[in-house]
Amino acid sequence: MRNTHTPIAVEGFPFIAIAAAFTAVVAFLYWRTCSAWLLALVCFLLLLTGFIVFFFRNPQRTGTSDERAVLAPADGVIVYLGDAHEEHLGQEMSKVSIFMSVFNVHVNRAPLTGRVVDTFYVSGKFLDVRDERATFENERLGIILETARGVKIVVVQVAGLIARRIVCYAKKGDTLERGRRYGLIRFGSRLDVYLPKGTEIKVAMGEKTRCGETVLGILP
Repeated sequence: MRNTHTPIAVEGFPFIAIAAAFTAVVAFLYWRTCSAWLLALVCFLLLLTGFIVFFFRNPQRTGTSDERAVLAPADGVIVYLGDAHEEHLGQEMSKVSIFMSVFNVHVNRAPLTGRVVDTFYVSGKFLDVRDERATFENERLGIILETARGVKIVVVQVAGLIARRIVCYAKKGDTLERGRRYGLIRFGSRLDVYLPKGTEIKVAMGEKTRCGETVLGILP
């Protein structure tokens, strides 16, 4: 899988390179002309380049080793917590939704160790992901993970108003280790996690999560 050892997600390299190149060109023009408006533009481009580096940061994280613990697959804030029908497994499950703003780390991690038994992609709209309709109407990509004990959970990356690009490295048949990086979404988005009934939920509405560290719930 990608981004295992890189402090910046590799998907960000082209954006960083383009922003840095524009900054260098404008800085050169400013050096030749000493124009005040070019200086202002240089400052703006420096801030923009810095923000892009910040957005694609890829920090190391260490979570619990409890095999029943489901870790947050994303940094963000809990925007939904309750029961929901998961259409791909065809059953009622507990759903936890995490909203990622542009200031959160956007690299996504596997919430537990399991085999990818299926994946699905649904094209759709780009509603604000804080709107619960986004779960059913927005473009999304999901993976179904099955643990060694046969417990299945579903993790869905949902594109948003600004996020127009979902990246997922996991393929059907892959085995993901807990906390392993498996994808990301550009720029601001949502992850829906469907857990089996009986899961002991450990988070609350409005609570902030840390990808690969915060325990969302304990499997039955």
